[in-house]
Amino acid sequence: MNTSLSWIKAYVPELDCTAQEYTDAMTLSGTKVEGFEQLDADLANIVVGKILKIERHPDADKLVVCQVQIDEEGTVTQIVTGAQNVKEGQVVPVVLDGGKVAGGHDGSKTEGGIKIKKGKLRGVESNGMMCSVEELGQTREAYPDAPEDGIYIFSDNPAYDGIKLGSSAIEAMGLNDSVFEYEITNNRVDCYSVIGIAREAAATFHKQFVPPVVKETGNNEKASDYISVEIKANDLCKRYIGRVVKNIKLAPSPMWMQRRLAKAGIRPINNLVDITNYVMEEYGQPMHAFDLDTIAGKKIVVRRAENGEKFVTLDGVEHTLDESILMIADAEKSVGIAGIMGGENSMITENVKTMLFEAACFDGTNIRLSGKKLGMRTDAQGKFEKGLDPNTTLEAINRACQLVEELGAGEVVGGMVDVYPEPKMPWRVKFDWERTNRVLGTNIDKETMISYFEKIDLEYDRATDEVIVPTWRQDVLSQADLDEEVARFFGYDKIPTTLPTGEATTGKLSYKLTIENLARDVAERNGFSEGFTYSFESPKVFDKLLLSDDDKLRTTIKISNPLGEDFSVMRTLPLNGILNSLSINYNRKNKGVKLYELAKVYIPREVAEEEATIQFKGDELLPDERVQFVLAFNEAGDFFDMKGTVLDFFEEVGMTKRATFKVSDKPFLHPGRQAEIWYRNECVGYMGELHPEVADNYRIGGRSYVAVIDMPKITKLADFDIKYKGIAKFPAVTRDLSMVVKKDVTAGQIEETIIKNAGKLLEECTLFDIYEGAQIKPGYKSMAYSVSFRANDRTLGENDITPVMDKILAGLAKLDIELRA
Repeated sequence: MNTSLSWIKAYVPELDCTAQEYTDAMTLSGTKVEGFEQLDADLANIVVGKILKIERHPDADKLVVCQVQIDEEGTVTQIVTGAQNVKEGQVVPVVLDGGKVAGGHDGSKTEGGIKIKKGKLRGVESNGMMCSVEELGQTREAYPDAPEDGIYIFSDNPAYDGIKLGSSAIEAMGLNDSVFEYEITNNRVDCYSVIGIAREAAATFHKQFVPPVVKETGNNEKASDYISVEIKANDLCKRYIGRVVKNIKLAPSPMWMQRRLAKAGIRPINNLVDITNYVMEEYGQPMHAFDLDTIAGKKIVVRRAENGEKFVTLDGVEHTLDESILMIADAEKSVGIAGIMGGENSMITENVKTMLFEAACFDGTNIRLSGKKLGMRTDAQGKFEKGLDPNTTLEAINRACQLVEELGAGEVVGGMVDVYPEPKMPWRVKFDWERTNRVLGTNIDKETMISYFEKIDLEYDRATDEVIVPTWRQDVLSQADLDEEVARFFGYDKIPTTLPTGEATTGKLSYKLTIENLARDVAERNGFSEGFTYSFESPKVFDKLLLSDDDKLRTTIKISNPLGEDFSVMRTLPLNGILNSLSINYNRKNKGVKLYELAKVYIPREVAEEEATIQFKGDELLPDERVQFVLAFNEAGDFFDMKGTVLDFFEEVGMTKRATFKVSDKPFLHPGRQAEIWYRNECVGYMGELHPEVADNYRIGGRSYVAVIDMPKITKLADFDIKYKGIAKFPAVTRDLSMVVKKDVTAGQIEETIIKNAGKLLEECTLFDIYEGAQIKPGYKSMAYSVSFRANDRTLGENDITPVMDKILAGLAKLDIELRA
């Protein structure tokens, strides 16, 4: 958003400050000024002059010698120029000896300007220079009346009639001005207009705000006799107003309007186009003009586009539309893309006789999405997508019609067609001035606060202590917003430093984060380094990990606007990123790498609910987002090293019961060298050696091992309620069991059987030997356990131990286990 200081002063006439003072004050009051350009910063001693006589240069074919009158008293100075467009009697800008221009004739600017000194050109004295707009730091877009090549001629433009010789050319051209660039937050839609900025400036500098007075316009006819309006998409169009102007007279807009538009970065074109652009900048309300003779059935229909509908916009580009795009149509065809650009089939041409003015309030989100879908970006779209106030629409279109009459651009037809299904009304916010002082740490009286509100047109109801918020202040919704209004006009720099109030509390991490930090501690003390990988991946990852086509892990959350196919889905497995990291390290000869990550996976809700792993109930559109503790190493240990790290973590988080490792069938892990990790009858993860084919897919040599632990389950199972026991008073009794076991029976199954049958007397069960060899029959293995028993109140005897051992042996027999002789 850009505005010139002169335009602001038109609505705040008492404003008197420098550009820097304006910048500082507006920024402190909440309207941030990013920077400003002082248009005359590099211009000096430039006056209005008149060419009295032109003679050929005696020694140069392309130069002429001009006698130029530079004041009303008749003072004449001699200037040599190479400009080809000079004529006797012309009034031109003249920079005198010692003056400065901004740059060269080619449009290039010189920092600090170029100082002009009198001297001789080919032996003829020259006491200054006549200027082009480029030398004044401007462009032909800002000054469309300027010649394509040559000096600027005041006398060719009737707007300069009556200009006095010797007066400031800088002032005559409107260059004694500053242009400010603002950073407006999206919640302050009202400040995307000059009137909104001027209102803020008036309040900031404690001056009177004088908005333009919009007068009633129109002849005795009725606009409804010319046009009708129907809104078929009420959810996307809150209000639509149409007014009619006939007997159109296209002409250049007046100089004051051209200058204001140019300083706002808009190229002047003609009176009608300039009026719509001017009102858009002044009120922040985009407008559009249709040639009414091209509107079939004299009817406007606001509707959704049809799927596959073709439409050619004003820039000559054909677009293919769908039903999500809002269109402006007549009785037969579309004539504009709502809020973005009109159609080529209804454009204003030099032959226009009757015009339809459109001012509407469209849904901002729809306009933004439509523009993005079509690859379009216009000034109107930029305004609409912020979410405009439907009540500003009426004031803006009336202002446009007023300018049409004032500029003689046509005859305004009386009345209008205004379709406004659900009028938006002002709302009330309860105000507690004492609370405001408590929040800000200030001591401002109530009347002063109310005066701040009144300066920005927030009405105060003293009977109810409520602020009545106009509809254009969409950001004021609560007491906190009123606190902010008081703070910014009181002055943020004046608010004293105060200590926070309230009770002092001990800060701490949440339980979940505590568990995650313990995971980091365990991994790092076991030699692992933390890694961070992307949560979005390619669907091709599932092929690299050998997942079957019907694997539920292939059901993913797809990203609507991905950077590319390689980043198009949210991961459901945490392995790809860490395996890529292992691969990079391996292929750079950095072997023995141990990595870990607390990686998030995103399981579609329907899959999570089917698997009964969903963490939180709520929005059905959100996936189940789970943190996975991933450990991986290459050539840095074996299965049992990884198992030791997992058990170390379990012990750290208070999971002191025995974890078991059961047969697993993950396709990306080596068959027979993988296991599911179970704790208290719940699978909490898996681990194993990487499948050789997967290792090849990732270009990893040697043996790699991974472990994945589901942190939400760990958070639920972790137990920090530690109970301490006294030193045992009675001795333990130990029995050794040497067994012949089938190879497919796991140590976990044996330990589970021993623990289940041993009862409360069991103190410890430890595997101390495992053997496979010639002395053992094929298909079997030898396993030896040391089982310790202890009682807290007595020394155990044989009569205590024998029944327990018998029960253990009976349980083992069910696993087809025999004692070794």
